[in-house]
Amino acid sequence: MEAAAAAAEGHHHHLHGCLAVRAPVPRCLHGGGAAALVGSCDEASCGSPRWIGKSLSCVCIKRKGAYERICMNLTPVQEERLQRLRHRMKVYFDPSRRDHQEALKALWHATYPDQELQGLISEQWKDMGWQGRDPSTDFRGAGFISLENLLFFAKTFSASFQRLLKKQCGNRATWEYPFAVAGVNITFMIMQMLDLQSIKPRTFVRAVFIQMLSEDEWAFDLLYCVAFVVMDKQWLDKNASYMDFNEILKSTRAQLERELLLDDVMRIEDMPSYSLLC
Repeated sequence: MEAAAAAAEGHHHHLHGCLAVRAPVPRCLHGGGAAALVGSCDEASCGSPRWIGKSLSCVCIKRKGAYERICMNLTPVQEERLQRLRHRMKVYFDPSRRDHQEALKALWHATYPDQELQGLISEQWKDMGWQGRDPSTDFRGAGFISLENLLFFAKTFSASFQRLLKKQCGNRATWEYPFAVAGVNITFMIMQMLDLQSIKPRTFVRAVFIQMLSEDEWAFDLLYCVAFVVMDKQWLDKNASYMDFNEILKSTRAQLERELLLDDVMRIEDMPSYSLLC
């Protein structure tokens, strides 16, 4: 995706974040063993997640009997990929840019491969779930990355994308959520959940995600796809209607956070809800 590549380019600055180091054996032990390991860590401390972001260089978090370590310094790979992702998040959609125009056209062709697009401003866009004839006005909340997310979803999991677009499963409400606008809102929700723009880490979810990012630079886009199918499933399970969308988005975020913190989830693909994608 040329548009995605263009959005990912940016100037790199030195930064501090967090790294979740997951290991099959405990990083800390109870009693004297714990004290010994803490002493060997540079300014380390063992305790609850409330320690995150309190100017410590190393923190240990206990989860299901094993301690895991969060460090404030990023690896070079994490730093580079986090900077790329941060840059993508800062790019506004610009309808005058050729690469942004081409990305919008690519989304149309991936969504409706047998229908010719009449123009970047057209009544056709309403069929996809944009609010008006000009989809560029709906990107204000999340920027160009929300278009990249939709395009990634359409190309990577086309069957799931089409199923949600066409509302093919379950008993649907009379007033359904608009597909494309919902996608923009999901991007914004994930950006808030991961809190990647802040300098100091404030959540363990962010630390876990940054580790995933070091394994797969498309982790954010994959998480977006999972979030979309989770949102739609909750929509159906709760018999939601248009006015319930914000509550469904909140419960979707809560489920994503729970799954990201599961002990056996090391990649986005390990999340239980990833199996909803096809």
